[in-house]
Amino acid sequence: MQPKAIIEHLDAGLPWPDGSGGSIHSIGDAYATALAVASIRQARGELQTGYKIGFTNTTIWPTYNVHAPVWGAIWDSTLRLCDGNGEGRVSLKTLCQPRIEPEIVFGFKHTPTAGANANGIFDALEWVAVGFEIVQSHMKDWKFQAPQAVADGSLHGQLLVGNKISMNELAATAGALDALLAQSTCQLFRGDALVEQGRGSDVLGSPLRALVYFLNELRQCPGARDIQPGDVVTTGTWTDAWPVQAGETWRTRFGIAALPLTVHFE
Repeated sequence: MQPKAIIEHLDAGLPWPDGSGGSIHSIGDAYATALAVASIRQARGELQTGYKIGFTNTTIWPTYNVHAPVWGAIWDSTLRLCDGNGEGRVSLKTLCQPRIEPEIVFGFKHTPTAGANANGIFDALEWVAVGFEIVQSHMKDWKFQAPQAVADGSLHGQLLVGNKISMNELAATAGALDALLAQSTCQLFRGDALVEQGRGSDVLGSPLRALVYFLNELRQCPGARDIQPGDVVTTGTWTDAWPVQAGETWRTRFGIAALPLTVHFE
């Protein structure tokens, strides 16, 4: 798939033609394709607002035949904020085979220093929030190789960010934040039915460790945009990705948040 064709299918919410992903052979080629798609989006007026990290949950690697994390851009057109009650609405009209993932989202107050470790990244963080990433795949039946997923925006569709918690209220040090998130659990509900439970330790050990991994990978990718002040980064699902439909209501509860996050799909 060429970048222009990827954009056309993205806008229309249509799957890629059978066999079209076969031309993307390597992760390097896939990120180059994703950056070319990003340039088209920027040229038509979209603003990048951060990044998503995907496949950080090692328990689901065998399910998707992916064995390392990937990352992709988040845009002002794909970022949603909840209201004060922890609820939000997301349209599925142009998403292709959408699924839901409960995640931890971070907000950056400044760009982490070169070679930043967990302590350096912690110092750059302003807030943390519970989030729902609505992922999508333009490959039929969610059957893909890792390079195809990367070229497909690393499967990003929409991101709903819950109420923000100041980093000062949550943890005083990187070690404390790492331990808190690693030991935390979450529950995912469709309506009132519990669908799955997840653990922070499944996300590369903790979402903070996922950030450390991601920043190192990002800065090794030629042409990739660095973290900017005000960026959001969502760090990967704590459960499997579950199919969603218009008319459904889903919610998730994390131990670190006072309120559950609820999304209504349209």
